[in-house]
Amino acid sequence: MTAGTTEPEEYASDSAERKREQRGWYFYDFACSVYSTSVLTVFLGPYLTSVARAAADAEGYVHPLGIPVRAGSLFAYAVSASIVVAVLLMPLVGAIADRTGRKKPLLAAAAYVGATATAGMFFLAGDRYLLGTFLLIVANASISVSMVLYNAYLPQIAEPDERDAVSSRGWAFGYTSGALVLVLNLILYSGHDSFGLTEGEAVRICLASAGVWWGAFTVVPLRRLRDRKVSPEGREGAGGGTVGSGWRQLRATLKDMRRHPLTLSFLLAYLVYNDGVQTVISQASVFGSEELGLDQTTLITAVLLVQILAVAGALGMGRLARSYGAKRTILGSLAVWTLILVAGYFLPADAPVFFYCLAAAIGLVLGGSQALSRSLFSHLVPRGKEAEYFSAYEMSDRGLSWLGPLVFGLAYQLTGSYRDAIISLVIFFVVGFALLARVPVRRAVEAAGNPIPDRI
Repeated sequence: MTAGTTEPEEYASDSAERKREQRGWYFYDFACSVYSTSVLTVFLGPYLTSVARAAADAEGYVHPLGIPVRAGSLFAYAVSASIVVAVLLMPLVGAIADRTGRKKPLLAAAAYVGATATAGMFFLAGDRYLLGTFLLIVANASISVSMVLYNAYLPQIAEPDERDAVSSRGWAFGYTSGALVLVLNLILYSGHDSFGLTEGEAVRICLASAGVWWGAFTVVPLRRLRDRKVSPEGREGAGGGTVGSGWRQLRATLKDMRRHPLTLSFLLAYLVYNDGVQTVISQASVFGSEELGLDQTTLITAVLLVQILAVAGALGMGRLARSYGAKRTILGSLAVWTLILVAGYFLPADAPVFFYCLAAAIGLVLGGSQALSRSLFSHLVPRGKEAEYFSAYEMSDRGLSWLGPLVFGLAYQLTGSYRDAIISLVIFFVVGFALLARVPVRRAVEAAGNPIPDRI
């Protein structure tokens, strides 16, 4: 048995116990997805920018740590800083989880640090831009670290033939909660006068409620998930790595991945096409407002539509994967993403109906392409290294999603057209499709030492 390997019998549980853990696992997506939807996508960016502008000097600059920063750039810089923090922490936390077998306490710590920081955004009033920046960095880094641990449970709680469906249900739970809380937030925000609240107070309640929701529903997975024992060889093999630096652990993980080149090939393909997915999501509102002239209500409603249809999309693509395999289904979704961008290029201005159609198409492929990518990767991870490998996966998902925005920004800078910027993202889906198509997934599963599902 190799170092870091979990005892095989620890993976074998009866069906009832496995289903119980799966139901608990779904609820972490249900708990934390409201942060991504209500906080990061909708409310925090504009609100933190307004707080920074209230604190800015006559030239529009704030000075965190004595560094002059345009108030309008603060949110983007804070997100970037949180990614740096997450990149430093994720490999280290993944290695500790694998080598001690104690994923659940680490998941609890990451979740409640993030939830507390999010709830603390209630106090983000006046000119407290430094507090808002700090809380954003803590919350965003925490959710990235928690997702490493959450995803690492998937190979342990689901049989190979179940993983596509289990992963898809997890995404569906997340999109359901995101849509539900966003509806409640929008009711409060749009009717703040009738509730006796100012607009700022309504936003701060919406932000804080996401943290309370995150913390409350995290109790469910913590009660139902269980830690697995690690073999003595695995503990000895850890050496001093658990107290080493995150970067040193990342290098060790990548070095180990060289022994599994097919797994690394899939991770490269995922990095490319997921960067395209994340950029479309983050820049769609800018495209809609600046290029298409759509108002804020239309944009927020479109985000809600994406959340609702992503539930159906995740479940529907999970069913398709049972018939055609995860790889083929993901390839099909990448073709649809390409068509979405082409349609976006020709979308007429001041036409909300067409924008809603585009949002609906995004929703139908968004959840499924992400869910099936996660489940497919779970088959390619050597047993006993789930958290360590999923830390690299999560870095591809969150920590390295800067290429797409860079391409988008450069395309706009060179052409002055958001239509040219949005169509430039096609390259990520075309290249990602080509890279994924070349990965022999059955051989990759076998090379990782895992059983091969009937459909993959």
